[in-house]
Amino acid sequence: IVHRIDKDTSGLLVVAKTDRAHHGLARQFEDHSVDRLYQALVHGVPDPGDPRLKGVKGVSFESGGVIKVTTRLDRHRHDRQKQAVYFDRGRHAVTRARVLTSFGQPPQLALVECRLETGRTHQIRVHMAHAGHGLVGDPVYGGRRKVSPAALAAGAAAAVAGFPRQALHAAVLGFTHPVTQERLDFESPLPADMVALMDALGR
Repeated sequence: IVHRIDKDTSGLLVVAKTDRAHHGLARQFEDHSVDRLYQALVHGVPDPGDPRLKGVKGVSFESGGVIKVTTRLDRHRHDRQKQAVYFDRGRHAVTRARVLTSFGQPPQLALVECRLETGRTHQIRVHMAHAGHGLVGDPVYGGRRKVSPAALAAGAAAAVAGFPRQALHAAVLGFTHPVTQERLDFESPLPADMVALMDALGR
């Protein structure tokens, strides 16, 4: 296995069949040349115009409604199973996120596309929580907050509360074949459980 995705995250990962392929692929992950896009359902709507985001350390904004989160990540001081945001220790981590669609009146949740520049453990989950938009169903980083039932379609709030895992899907993976040098791009559609949740939200 060349890289891993979190337990209970759905979608794409790459496995090498030979040592040569493994080394070539690992090098691309190390130099950040692999294209990795994830889709996540998050609480709230990460809007670059939100003044609360402007006050979050490590958050900046790019064209096209992209929110960039740049921090360091390291093990949590008190819970060694968790990662935490730091600025004076740990490994450099960059996530770019943009909203694909939102749900509710007023909006309560959003489907967000997250592009990884780096691939640290739990990176998207930690970065989105740091920005105040934790993932739906995330039992570790506080994504189980309540939504307003009145703002959503009937039964949708219960579907959100009952979602059994972090709503995170590895949707796109692109890299150069380590032997043939052919460019390879793969896509994985949203899994049935996330589709069903979005249907309940009234997409």
